[in-house]
Amino acid sequence: MTPPDIEIIPPSQSGRTALEVSIDAAQRAGQVIRERFLTEKEISFKGRSDIVTDVDLAAEKIILDLVRAEYPQFSVLSEESNPIETGSPYTWVIDPIDGTRNFAEGIPHFCVVVALAKGSDIAVGVTYDPIKDETFTAELGRGAFLNGAPLAVSERQEIAQCLLGFDLGYVDQKAGTALDMVRSLWPGFQTMRLMGSSALGMAYAAAGRIDLYFHHSLSPWDSASGLLLAREAGGNVVDRQGKDANLFTPSVIVSSPHLIGRFMQATEGLEWRQG
Repeated sequence: MTPPDIEIIPPSQSGRTALEVSIDAAQRAGQVIRERFLTEKEISFKGRSDIVTDVDLAAEKIILDLVRAEYPQFSVLSEESNPIETGSPYTWVIDPIDGTRNFAEGIPHFCVVVALAKGSDIAVGVTYDPIKDETFTAELGRGAFLNGAPLAVSERQEIAQCLLGFDLGYVDQKAGTALDMVRSLWPGFQTMRLMGSSALGMAYAAAGRIDLYFHHSLSPWDSASGLLLAREAGGNVVDRQGKDANLFTPSVIVSSPHLIGRFMQATEGLEWRQG
């Protein structure tokens, strides 16, 4: 019997579940991304350091064509396209390549995000790494998995034991305060990683590969799948003030509830935590 707190999402046009459609869309896009990884790309700038390639656009079309065919009644929020509003309570949230800078520079650390939201909450989340062929999946109330194996967040108890992951984003002032915060914590943690992909950073925190991940300026498509992955893996996602994050929360701190508490204590009063 299905637990009452698990969302019942209608089947797709072909009779598949939303999770099956999400995985298929992410992996189809991932195949094209993998094939184009070390080829020449057309690159355009959306901002000083924010880029998009022709591969982003091709991958996005593959995803949109599939999810729109399978669930034409659902809205869509995708990084490289205008939103599609249908009046449905459900919205597909898509990032065809999260970590485009890594992808464009030949660094094999990026992913595809396909998630399904109901309002500001995530019901289904998929993060697919096409280079490692790793598929992180989660459904609300059903757990989080990596290629079918259950995920769990870090069990470490103290920040001093931790590997911290973070990214700087495109807000220069907040990026500076993030670096100041890391410097103020050092050497009170083991080491750190600038991930270059927030979605993989959140997925890695859900998998316990890194102990805690933080960021200050995310868009919904950056965090959508990670929000659910972390919570279904026994962790949580909060904002810089410690409030539970949702799809439209720009700042995230991702880890076990215990380590989040330790991090909040260690960073109390620092500028990055403000605002």
